[in-house]
Amino acid sequence: MGRAAGTARKQQLRIIGGSWRSRRLEFPDAPGLRPTADRVRETLFNWLQAEVVAADCLDLFAGSGACGLEALSRGARSVTFVEKSASVAAVLRNNLRLLAADNAELLVQDALQALEQLADGPRRAFDIVFLDPPYDSDLLFPACRALREHDLLKAGARIFLESDKALSESELPGDWELLKSRRAGRVHYALCQNH
Repeated sequence: MGRAAGTARKQQLRIIGGSWRSRRLEFPDAPGLRPTADRVRETLFNWLQAEVVAADCLDLFAGSGACGLEALSRGARSVTFVEKSASVAAVLRNNLRLLAADNAELLVQDALQALEQLADGPRRAFDIVFLDPPYDSDLLFPACRALREHDLLKAGARIFLESDKALSESELPGDWELLKSRRAGRVHYALCQNH
């Protein structure tokens, strides 16, 4: 059955754990928008469980906000979401309102420009960063380098990477260590640490 003219299909995202466990949120069916899958998020937050409580997090290519919302649900102190698409960001903003997430900030702009802005603003650094850019963008490693160049990572920060290509430690900034990596279907994902 076809879609009525002017209506966008909605998809749903489920928060897996924490205070908002099993909460379902809608997000738009936008080109290139694919939330981190439940089983990948479950593995990621098993890896991060000791670090996420009271962490300051950055969800750089936020989209649906799946990783950042999961972090807030599990006790993160704050999450800064960055999303380039105004229409996708509007839905994320609404979901943050529904959840009364007053410890979240949403920047509607290009990810690399947002890193420059964050570096120029009041000095802050992050404990956990989620990097899940659109697969066809080739932005993953430029974002890694920009995080390092702008000094936006605390010592020992954890960085989650997701890609449709195998992730190589040689492509990471020199002071990052690849802690864990897995594959789920065509999705490659890894957890790194900044030293």
